Amino acid sequence: MFSKLSLLSTIAVVIAQVSGVAVWGQCGGIGFTGSTTCDAGTACIELNAYYSQCQPGTAAPPPSPPTSNPVSTPVSSAPSSGPTSVPPVTSTCSTTPRTVSGYTNSALPDPFTFANGTKVTTAEDWACRRAELLALIQAYEAGTIPPKPPQVSGSFSGTTLTVTAGGVTGGTSSSVTFTNTIKFPTGTKPANGWPLLIALAGGSIPVPSGVAVLSYNNDGIAQEDSTASRGKGTFYNLYGSSHSASAMTAWAWGVSRIIDVLETTPSANIDVTKIAVTGCSRDGKGALTVGAFEPRIALTIAQESGSGGDACWRLSKYEQDQGSAVQTATEIVTENVWFSPSFNNYVNNLNVLPFDHHLLAALIAPRPLLSLENTDYLWLSPLSSWGCMTAAHTVWQALGVADFHGFIQAGGHSHCAFPSSQTSQLDAFFTRFLQGGSAATNFFTTNNVFNGVSWNPSTWITWTTPTLS
Repeated sequence: MFSKLSLLSTIAVVIAQVSGVAVWGQCGGIGFTGSTTCDAGTACIELNAYYSQCQPGTAAPPPSPPTSNPVSTPVSSAPSSGPTSVPPVTSTCSTTPRTVSGYTNSALPDPFTFANGTKVTTAEDWACRRAELLALIQAYEAGTIPPKPPQVSGSFSGTTLTVTAGGVTGGTSSSVTFTNTIKFPTGTKPANGWPLLIALAGGSIPVPSGVAVLSYNNDGIAQEDSTASRGKGTFYNLYGSSHSASAMTAWAWGVSRIIDVLETTPSANIDVTKIAVTGCSRDGKGALTVGAFEPRIALTIAQESGSGGDACWRLSKYEQDQGSAVQTATEIVTENVWFSPSFNNYVNNLNVLPFDHHLLAALIAPRPLLSLENTDYLWLSPLSSWGCMTAAHTVWQALGVADFHGFIQAGGHSHCAFPSSQTSQLDAFFTRFLQGGSAATNFFTTNNVFNGVSWNPSTWITWTTPTLS
């Protein structure tokens, strides 16, 4: 005879078998025991071996090894001119696989080798490799960032920029609206409008005169109070609480919508070719993600982002194994919702990741990136940040713009309290890349305070840096 508990369990299984999975919900993957049937109008799409998701439309064939087909994840909306623009993806690019079967590497993955083993030899190749990395990072770690919604509109009044996005099915709202406050400089507006700094949670760095600041309420877009806050916020109201996008990916989506509206709202008096992004700590991780995912960002400033930001997962694990009390992937996924649920499947086997965060940062290249780190806080993984950004730096070197990538690592100040000793370097990046001035930006330094852990670059950086022309 069935017990009451057994009967309820049987009923639950039957319901799971006959009920479809809602749009953006999980429908398959290694170890998954739920329903694999999606609601009408959606199809179960494999994002990686561990995570398939119900997405609008009909089923597509699983991703295949790179061929001569056009790339499936284009790089678009890059700045139209200047040395910091992202080269366009051409029709000669291969497809972008979402996973790399059988991959394992205890060292940092090579930026200059495609998933199919071919080498990156030109700047156009790098654009294709960037598209491939963008697809892989979304599939394994970040979750899918949706394209521009069918309906995006906005307005500007006083100091308030209003953004409305809609025409998307799957959420509790057919459209969502969020507002942003812009603080403008005094004085005469430049002919093309003010350069703009989008500051996650208001930012923590001093901003030079002549730069407008938009205070971005990223937590309103996607909450990140704890692991219980997954699927909450404006983004999920539109796309549904089960959408695979992590909080930081949702933040990047929100910044893209802000730029969409600024591009069609000249009354805001913003130069849309001169937009920067910044944030500190968790918001520094977010700023790095925004800069990586949105090629219209002209300058990225990531402050004390540490593990999950400019530190590499493999290197942070190495630091921990050497006895340093740093934050690692296995801990970070139990703390908050900064990453997609699919990432949980890899935190105990990092070698299978066909990327690490040196390649997340490299998505920004050749656009400028300034990373600021603090060795007074071990959980920021100081050796990992230095080693990771040293590895990323090879991409800017290969593209001939090494001084577009800055890194400053020091101690002697509180977390997110910007030290005045670094003001001249920070101002140089603003001057050169946001204000059209001339300044030297070849800053790449560390104080080598790594809690006794040794950094041996040849152990981790196993590639030869090419010259990409």
